[in-house]
Amino acid sequence: MIPHRDDGTRAPVTGGPLSGIVVADLTRALAGPHAAMMLGDLGATVIKVESPDTGDDTRGWGPPFVAGESTYFLSANRNKRSMTLDLKSDDGRRTLEALVRRADVLLENFRVGVLDRLGFPAERLAELNPRLVVLSISGFGHDGPEGARPGYDQIAQGEAGLMSLTGAGPDDPQRVGVPIADLLAGIHGAYGVLAALLERERTGRGQIVRTSLLAGIVGVHAFQGTKWTVAGQVGRAQGNHHPSICPYGLFRTRDGAVQMAIGSEGLWGRFCSAFGIDPVTDGMAVNSDRVANREKVIALVEGVFAGHDSEPLLASLAEAGIPAGRVRDLREVYEWEQTRSQGLLLDVHHETLGDVTLPGPPLRFFDFGGTETTFTGHTAPPVLGADSEAVRAWLAAASGNTAALENVVAPENPAAS
Repeated sequence: MIPHRDDGTRAPVTGGPLSGIVVADLTRALAGPHAAMMLGDLGATVIKVESPDTGDDTRGWGPPFVAGESTYFLSANRNKRSMTLDLKSDDGRRTLEALVRRADVLLENFRVGVLDRLGFPAERLAELNPRLVVLSISGFGHDGPEGARPGYDQIAQGEAGLMSLTGAGPDDPQRVGVPIADLLAGIHGAYGVLAALLERERTGRGQIVRTSLLAGIVGVHAFQGTKWTVAGQVGRAQGNHHPSICPYGLFRTRDGAVQMAIGSEGLWGRFCSAFGIDPVTDGMAVNSDRVANREKVIALVEGVFAGHDSEPLLASLAEAGIPAGRVRDLREVYEWEQTRSQGLLLDVHHETLGDVTLPGPPLRFFDFGGTETTFTGHTAPPVLGADSEAVRAWLAAASGNTAALENVVAPENPAAS
């Protein structure tokens, strides 16, 4: 969808902050493709290099499939061009060499050492293009005692401690409902690429950025990490209630449940006033006491909420200034006008599926006058090899440049106009 200003008028189309940057995306599955998609969301030209026979593994991950297209693949590959290369063949290696010479960024998430064996170790990449920024994503790191381990999301969620913090209790470890290790590695990798591109402006040279599924999760341990490293306490799963703030969590009502966050003593006082509770009830006067008496506090709150239906209760909480909300399913999220108002839905045209709606990027940009300048030239994920000939022609052109590449391979997107 085209972003709109607050007054409803259409914002101008921009090339995006990474306009002119060419990304060679050798990744597959999710962590690397997600990083490449983030760069494409910012206006970079992303060339997805896929194996000739099956393409990215996720093209076969399903169901669901719609008209033969994997919805999993569609989730991680918008704003890309697809070319097929057999990297074990002489032609594939020569074409990749040409692409490396012309690219600003190369992304790879092969097993550690595979890119070297294909003939592209770090020294060769630097020889071909000293300004190249390389993002390498692995499962558990590129070195260390377990650096060679393959990385799969749920295994990483368990090994990196996240599953021990997720679930109804310590005996109920649960995975997060999306491949969060992959996604976090991709997000961290994308911001590492941006930092390396910025440093290249000063030094004139590229560098290698490395991250992993392990690093992605450890990097967001937040207060659970320092709970151990500083206080020596091991965090455990506690279901739908916060380990350090109370009351903060999911509370049952007469017809369902609501979520509520009492993040300060001021909010606690406001909540108590709104629902006739004595704020200095024994064991509840301050947050540390309430955390120590969590079950008692939860029982008190749910005792009050048992006389209310969820929707009018949410209205009462809002009137009292208490942060609260419902638990939506994904249909409700994508039908929520607030979601669309934030540019989180994109209408694009797919070669096989026709006009489709995709989840959109999480960033928006504005000038200081309030005009939205967010990149709007989004395209649907490509069918396998859709741009092979165009990219080869661009690579073969002695005077080719990024603008020429855009003119050749950027498909029309009637749904976005």
